[in-house]
Amino acid sequence: MIEIHGPPVDGLQFRHYRGEDDLPGMLRVYSAAHEADRIEEVTSLEQLRLNYENLVNFDPDRDITMVEVDGELVAYARVFWNDLVEGGRSYENFGFVHPKWRRKGIGDALHRHNEARLREIAAAHADVSPKWFGSEGPDTDAGNTALLAGDGYTPARYFYDMVAPTLDGIEPLPMPQGIELRPVKRDQYRTIWLGAEEAFRDHWGQAEQVEADWERFVADPDNKDPELWRIGWAGDEVAGVVITTVPAEENELHGRARVYVASVAVRRPWRRRGLARALMTSSLVAAREAGFTSANLGVDTDSPTGATTLYESLGFIPDKTFTAYRKPLA
Repeated sequence: MIEIHGPPVDGLQFRHYRGEDDLPGMLRVYSAAHEADRIEEVTSLEQLRLNYENLVNFDPDRDITMVEVDGELVAYARVFWNDLVEGGRSYENFGFVHPKWRRKGIGDALHRHNEARLREIAAAHADVSPKWFGSEGPDTDAGNTALLAGDGYTPARYFYDMVAPTLDGIEPLPMPQGIELRPVKRDQYRTIWLGAEEAFRDHWGQAEQVEADWERFVADPDNKDPELWRIGWAGDEVAGVVITTVPAEENELHGRARVYVASVAVRRPWRRRGLARALMTSSLVAAREAGFTSANLGVDTDSPTGATTLYESLGFIPDKTFTAYRKPLA
């Protein structure tokens, strides 16, 4: 058990993570929290397992806390840290509480415990500056917003989940001069991943990528079929990337035929030439021809590449908002 000063709830216990055996219960809590917050994304047990197999800057024996009431898992929380491309180190704090057990002080207890653990971790990083706490959440989770605001966290960035309710009217565009589309092969995945990661180094909050990030990407079941991917090649170099996937379980749950544009990235030498638009229209037209009727994606509302304007011009509209928060770690 973990000694945490928690709320007066009968049968409440805080304990350590027990590994893979905990994942089904965690998924149940995670999915219930998403449903309550009107987040339609569906995560499978396979994806959750893959994620926890490839975590970095994280000690499974100390950096995750499980919460039970009478032996039933009702919440969990985790901490980790990231070195950021922009400089400095972010100490991340998040958790999920089953909706039936919200507003009882469990989230507050986990938050305080997470911060204490992160301060302990940060104290061993004496040579790093600046440092800050980081967290995020959907704006539909009023409890999370109030908890963070009440503890000195301030909004640092805003994000949209955008939806194109129809793919009708989207027409393919020619590739810019010198750019070629080629069928995607499995042995190209690492080159594609590296190209996209280089492009994203310009983005706010981007963490330095490590080998575990690649392992998670290549093993993700959503990336198994690259039929809707569009990669712009300039000779042997990746110029731009659009990775579009099919969230089959999500489509089945919500009774729709939607694709998810998981990544749109253009490397600096090939920007401002219409490449992102050409890659996206090619991918979305292919999705329409395959029988899909809508699409969604996520975007930083202050993207340095003007991505929001591009997506709006292709029929995407904001559907949900998310906020990333920061708090100085002194």
